[in-house]
Amino acid sequence: MTGSRISVAAPDLGGRELEYVTECMTTGWISSNGRFIAEFEAAFAAFCDVKHAVAVSNGTVALHVALVALGVGPGDEVLVPDLTYIASANAVRYCGAEPIFIDNDRRTFNLDPEALEAKITPKTKGIIPVHLYGHPVDMDAVLDIARRHGLFVLEDAAEAIGATYKGRRVGGLGNCATFSFFGNKIITTGEGGMVTTNDDDLARQLRLLKGQGMDPERRYWFPVVGYNYRMTNIAAAIGLAQLERIDFHLAERKRVAEGYQRRLSKFSERLTLPLTESWAGHVFWMYTILINNPETGARDQVISAMDLAGIETRPVFYPMHVMPPYAEPKGLYPNANWCAERGLNLPTHGGLSDQDLDQVVEALIKALR
Repeated sequence: MTGSRISVAAPDLGGRELEYVTECMTTGWISSNGRFIAEFEAAFAAFCDVKHAVAVSNGTVALHVALVALGVGPGDEVLVPDLTYIASANAVRYCGAEPIFIDNDRRTFNLDPEALEAKITPKTKGIIPVHLYGHPVDMDAVLDIARRHGLFVLEDAAEAIGATYKGRRVGGLGNCATFSFFGNKIITTGEGGMVTTNDDDLARQLRLLKGQGMDPERRYWFPVVGYNYRMTNIAAAIGLAQLERIDFHLAERKRVAEGYQRRLSKFSERLTLPLTESWAGHVFWMYTILINNPETGARDQVISAMDLAGIETRPVFYPMHVMPPYAEPKGLYPNANWCAERGLNLPTHGGLSDQDLDQVVEALIKALR
């Protein structure tokens, strides 16, 4: 990429993607039937070490159908991180339920388990821990609270394919988990998602709901109101080819993160670099830094300066409590505010060369000055 504009994300399609998509085209299996859907589901379940993986059309509907299958409805509350992508909250609202926001810790940007119990009420139905930017949540603490209060745990692993918690891959740590395969994710299907679970009954319900609610034993008979959330065979073909090279994709993220770490470690007075807890396997969907300058707008000035230098970056997500649909003018989420105001995601993908990393870092340091 050296010499051209450096994008914050880019897919790597260097495997058998074209071969598999061509097979879909030549056989005519381009819609929601075909061999690649079942093969992608089976391979993804094996990768996450779970019994079931249910392919859907994107990561947001994965959250929605999982919540419906878990019984979330009007009057319920679900605990959600304040610092997350808005889909985590929106999916709760789709069910007629209310997302209740939890502040994060500043070390990993993830939901702070110590803040959970104060937000639990008789209406609380479950918890959605989000493995933000590729670092897993402290799941033992979350699961302990969930067990004591009879709550479900739905992992939002959209950004954390391959991440590990105490040696176990995310995706099988709670009642179920959801993944996204959008074009900027570690592996992609263009648009696509997956729900993973070890619960046989939940898996059956997920499959029923994602296919318009049609009875699998009685064609065109619909015992429930379902959704058209099916993945296409073409998308699954791309996904299977991507998953075949998952070790490569994860290694490239690690290479980029280590490259940034070496180049930026000398600037600790100006930057806070991402850390990895001792129990975590971080996959660095994004390499996320904090600008130590406390002045309001300093981070956004860095983003603008780097854009002028031909480097695309992105800010850390805005907290949910400042978004108009979820506004809490008196909401107290100091850590979410702190991280969101200072957080910056640098370009993170396998197409970056050492020269690209040099160019990004040079532009960053110049912008900080």
